[in-house]
Amino acid sequence: MVDDVGEAVVRPATVDDAEQIAAVHIASWREAYAGAVPDDYLAGLDQGDRAEAWRSQLGDAERNDLRVWVAEDPVDGRVVGFSSLGPSRDEDAERTTLEIHTIYLEPAAWGQGVARRLMRTMLEEVPDGARVTLWVLASNDRAAHFYRRHGLVPDGVERLSTYGDEQLPEVRYVRG
Repeated sequence: MVDDVGEAVVRPATVDDAEQIAAVHIASWREAYAGAVPDDYLAGLDQGDRAEAWRSQLGDAERNDLRVWVAEDPVDGRVVGFSSLGPSRDEDAERTTLEIHTIYLEPAAWGQGVARRLMRTMLEEVPDGARVTLWVLASNDRAAHFYRRHGLVPDGVERLSTYGDEQLPEVRYVRG
């Protein structure tokens, strides 16, 4: 449990963080998306596969301009959250548009300032006037509220993303 995450250490992620990032990623999805994403999809998330995907992404991060940060518990150094920022993957985006690809926390760290620190760290990396986007499940009210508090608003663009056998609506948020 994170006791004083206001002091969480946010630093660039390394390949060595992949296993802990994967664990946080899966725990966060299983809690945040319960009831929204099919149960069998969430149950099937595999930490080994997810860790390998993160090792690959972190190993190629410089080449693909992806910046990844982790937030560590100040007491034991455990990764309790992570975020990533990189070029937009949207077809309609300008070349200079950035996208928040991820921001996830272990559920015990929710509401303790960790996401705020990660978001601030990412937004400090955004050049003045640059546009930033992200996608959020339409049903994820908690995340939508958080993004609005950080100046991101829906721009009216929606898409369907596949989770197992279901397609779920996502809403694009923008800033700048």
